[in-house]
Amino acid sequence: MDIRVLLLLALEALFALWLLYRSGLLNTAPRLVFSVLLILAAFTLRALCLDYQTLDYKNFLSHWVAFYRENGGFRSFSYPLGNYNIPYMYFLCLFSYLPIWDLYLIKLLSIFFDVLLAYASMRLLRTVKQDETALLACFFVILFLPTVILNGSLWGQCDSIYVALAVLAVACAMEDRPILSVLYFTLSFGFKLQAVFMLPVLLVFWFRKQMKFWHFLLFPVFYVILVLPAVALGKPFLETLTLYASQTGSIGDGLNYNSPSIFAIFWHVQNAETASALGIAGAFTWLVALLLFAFFRRDRLNDRAVLALLLLMAVGIPFLLPHMHDRYFFPADVLSVVFAFACPICFAAAPLTQFASLLGYHAYLKMRYLLYMDHGSRALIGVLLLAFGRLLWETREPGPAEIAKN
Repeated sequence: MDIRVLLLLALEALFALWLLYRSGLLNTAPRLVFSVLLILAAFTLRALCLDYQTLDYKNFLSHWVAFYRENGGFRSFSYPLGNYNIPYMYFLCLFSYLPIWDLYLIKLLSIFFDVLLAYASMRLLRTVKQDETALLACFFVILFLPTVILNGSLWGQCDSIYVALAVLAVACAMEDRPILSVLYFTLSFGFKLQAVFMLPVLLVFWFRKQMKFWHFLLFPVFYVILVLPAVALGKPFLETLTLYASQTGSIGDGLNYNSPSIFAIFWHVQNAETASALGIAGAFTWLVALLLFAFFRRDRLNDRAVLALLLLMAVGIPFLLPHMHDRYFFPADVLSVVFAFACPICFAAAPLTQFASLLGYHAYLKMRYLLYMDHGSRALIGVLLLAFGRLLWETREPGPAEIAKN
C-alpha cells in the first residue's frame, strides 16, 4: 500500500485520539493506553479493507473521478455527472487532482467521518448521560460497529458523512445551539437525501422551545451557500437546487432492494404501485403521529424521550417506505447504539438493528442471502416496540413546565 495512504490513515487515527483528549476522556493513564490500543485496532481493520473494490466503485465512482481527471477537474464540474449531490462531487473532483489512487481517497474521506461519527454519537450521549466510561464505550462501539466499518472502509460508501453531520446537529440542538444545529443538518441533507429520516426531529426542538421559527429559515440560506460554488463553476442554479427531485427516478421501481423494510415481509404483493402508495402514506402517517405525540406531550419530553423519538423516525420511516436500499438504515444503526447507552434496559435495540442492517450488507457484498430479509424486518419491529415503550415510559410523568402550569 502507498506509504502516503498509511500516513493519512495515521493522521486520522491521531484525530480520533485528539477528539477524545479534547472531550476530557483521557484523564487517566489506563484510559489513554486503552484508547490508543483500540484506535490502533480500529484503523488496522480499516487498513485491511482499503484495497477491496465493489461494483459501485468499479462501475460508478472510479469513472466519475476519471472523467474529472481527463476533462480538467473543476473546469468540467458543470457537466451532468453521477447521481450524488453536489458536496460529495466536490470531493470527487478534488481527488482527480491528487496522485493517490482515488479508491483510497474515497475511503479515507469516509473513515475521517467514521471518527467524526463516533465523536458526534458520544457528544449526543453526553447530553443525557455524564458517565465518562459510558461515553468512551459509546465512541469505540461506533468506531467498531460492523456496518460502520463495512460501509466506508470496505464498500467505499459515504453514509458516515451525512449521518455524522446529522447526529452533530441533534447534539447541538440538545445543547441549545440552534443555529449550529440547522447548519449541520443542512450539510447532512446536502450530502444525502436520506437525512430527511432524521430532519423532522427539529420540529420536536421547536415544540420544546429550544428553536425558534426563524431558525428554520436558515436552512434554505445555508443550502444555497453550499451549492453556490457549483453554480460558479457553471452548474445551472435551479437545476442544482432541485437535484434531488431529478434523482427520484433513479431509485428503481422495486418495492425493496435488500432492505429490512416492511416490503421484505410483504414482497409478494400483487399490485406494486398500490403497495408503494400505501407505504408512502404509512410513513407519512407514522411521522405525523410521532410529531403529534411530541406536541401534545411537549412538556413531558426529556432528552431521553427525544432520543427515542429520533430512533422511531430513523427506523420507522424507511421501514414503511417503498424502494428502500440496503444502507438506508445506517442512521438507525448509529442511533440505536446511543439509545442503548442512554437507556440500558433497551440495550437489545442496538444488536437487533445491527442484525437487520447486516443482512442487507451481506446480500450486496456476498451476492447472496445469509437469511431472508424478512428476519431483519421482524428485528426492526422489535426495535420500534422497545423505542416506543421507552418513549411512553419517559413521558409518563408531567415535567416541570407542566407542573408549573397546574
